[in-house]
Amino acid sequence: MKLDMTILYVSDVAASVAFFRAALGAGPIEESPGFALFAADGLTLGLWKRDAVKPEVQFSGASAELVLHAGSDEEVDKAHTRWKAEGLSIIDPPVRREFGYSFVAEGPDGARLRVLHTGA
Repeated sequence: MKLDMTILYVSDVAASVAFFRAALGAGPIEESPGFALFAADGLTLGLWKRDAVKPEVQFSGASAELVLHAGSDEEVDKAHTRWKAEGLSIIDPPVRREFGYSFVAEGPDGARLRVLHTGA
């Protein structure tokens, strides 16, 4: 077995696709009204319409953060500039913390997408 896919439950697949298309700079490899699938570097990210998930989802809101590792602080800053220009909701601007230099954007359903350079 291999762990290679994450699925986020979303209320509006089209809105979430627009967010991830802008953030990742690429569209989904599969898309329907109830599901979309992005792929990069051997990993896949599914966006599944929350009210269509079986078995039924028993919570609301989001409790996930996806991390994109950057190769440098400059790469973090470039991504931040591009995402702001794309109109993504930046909830934490670039800042240095104990784990590295990062910023965070928030998607339509509250899932967080962090761009991080650890310095390693």
